[in-house]
Amino acid sequence: MIGVLIVSHGNLGESLIQCAAHVLGGPVPQLEQLNVSAKDDPAAVLAALQGMVQRLNQGDGVLILSDIYGATPSNVVCRLLDPGRVEGVAGVNLPMLIRALTYRSEPLPIMVQKAISGGVEGVLHITSEVCRVA
Repeated sequence: MIGVLIVSHGNLGESLIQCAAHVLGGPVPQLEQLNVSAKDDPAAVLAALQGMVQRLNQGDGVLILSDIYGATPSNVVCRLLDPGRVEGVAGVNLPMLIRALTYRSEPLPIMVQKAISGGVEGVLHITSEVCRVA
């Protein structure tokens, strides 16, 4: 099973994990998060994430989800990437996380594509046509 790590600002990662557990019906194994704040030292964040990646990787790899590309969380993730073993996706949202967790038994490259498609397809304009409201 592929490990999943969320790296985000504030409490976003904690909230996403709580929501995923609710949607999926209970605690989710091999899923962790790290909150990053403006006062955190990027070197300390990197060291913490390295340990988390080692713990989460039980042989199938780790997918790291960050919030905003170009901010500290994704910048640190860039330093952890190891193609085929540790992959990263920015723009995490709940549909992305649920899709990733649903496909975590697939090979890591497939899981990456499913996570991205979940994130993109989970964003839509709510209209009466979408809701099928009469």
